[in-house]
Amino acid sequence: MTAPAVFSQRYRALSVGIVALVMLVAFEYLAVATAMPLIGRELNGYHLYGLAFSGGMAANVIATMVGGRWSDARGPFPALWTGVAGFVAGLAVSGFAPAMEAFLVGRFLQGLGGGLFNVALYVLVAQAYPSAMHPRVFSALAAAWVLPSVVGPAVTGFVAETWSWRLIFLGVAVLSVPAALIMWRGLPARDGQPREAMGRAFLPRLAWGVCAAIGAALLQYGSGAAGAGIVLAVAGLAVLALALPKLLPAGTLRAARGLPTVIALRGLAAGSFFAAEVFVPLMLVQERHLNTAEAGLALTGGALAWSLGSWIQGRRPHARALTIRLGATLIAAGICVTALIVIPATPVLVVFAGWVVAGLGIGMVFPTLSVLVLELSTPGEEGRNSASLSIGESVFSVVAVAITGALFAAYGGRPWVYVTCLGLLVVMAGTATLIGGRFEHRREAGTMEV
Repeated sequence: MTAPAVFSQRYRALSVGIVALVMLVAFEYLAVATAMPLIGRELNGYHLYGLAFSGGMAANVIATMVGGRWSDARGPFPALWTGVAGFVAGLAVSGFAPAMEAFLVGRFLQGLGGGLFNVALYVLVAQAYPSAMHPRVFSALAAAWVLPSVVGPAVTGFVAETWSWRLIFLGVAVLSVPAALIMWRGLPARDGQPREAMGRAFLPRLAWGVCAAIGAALLQYGSGAAGAGIVLAVAGLAVLALALPKLLPAGTLRAARGLPTVIALRGLAAGSFFAAEVFVPLMLVQERHLNTAEAGLALTGGALAWSLGSWIQGRRPHARALTIRLGATLIAAGICVTALIVIPATPVLVVFAGWVVAGLGIGMVFPTLSVLVLELSTPGEEGRNSASLSIGESVFSVVAVAITGALFAAYGGRPWVYVTCLGLLVVMAGTATLIGGRFEHRREAGTMEV
């Protein structure tokens, strides 16, 4: 039978509400990166500039793990509403911040709220929508990033330069309230089943989550600096090496069949794409002397292609192994084409086309993996496994950005540096292509096991 449309009458309020909230989260994420130079100058906080990113990311990692366990134990609603409240409160604190320290507190609250909301959203999708709708639901959530990616930096820059950067944070906070009310109207009734306590067994996992957040923050903060920064980066990498196996399903780092491969694939795809995305505008500005707005058009093209890739996978929900392998191959191919920018004879449009190809690939891979993590989770484990998916994505991305960023910081923007950094990311995406079908278990002879 044909699955109902995501915005059909029965699901319209819920779908509109969650898509609107995801759009606002996306806009805030992009707005921070655009407005931070102005914020740092006005609040005299350039010495704390990196903490605006690493602090929010650390909070997100911790909240993601707490939200996963909380959603499994009590259902998605407490974590969902706490996340929305924390996100709005953080926006308000940042918007009214009189000093950089207060702004960082707001960023930390935003990270906590966003982490709780994101993982509770996965559990909500699992409970509120039939499984046949999951590919199209995640396609809609991926598409919710497109408009903020296209207009977000321009709108943020205009508002911040014309009036004040504070209006960005306060405006998103105000708009989040009606979006949350629309989502509330469409929420399903509670199932009435008795819920379990969080349990003391969760405390060691929480401690490892805090260690992972600290390690990721140290790695991110230290990778772009010399001297003591190198020591911090190495320490952060060591902490991550200890903590990550405790937080992800057993066998994730060796891509064991089943759920571990899904988590590994998410990390490899995210790490290769997001780390390469850092270099795209930089190379266009430095190598081809484009201005910032012109270079940003490449990222806009990638965002639009991401939406198209999500739409494609939503129409082919059963060809999962093919979709993942093809998507990962497109990411690798797109990064390779983008690297041709170091050859002066290469037209700029070829580089733009390369990033569109990479965007198409990530759009095919991401929603497919989101669907698989719910399908491979037993009832009551959706939150934990969704948290693992998000943690793997964040940590792999931080490591990829830190390593390539350290190479760039050490040797500068030379052609061989760009080729080396992008080559490492092509290897990551190529690895995802090779293991793309390992989420399926081997069929045993004489059985129908999948």
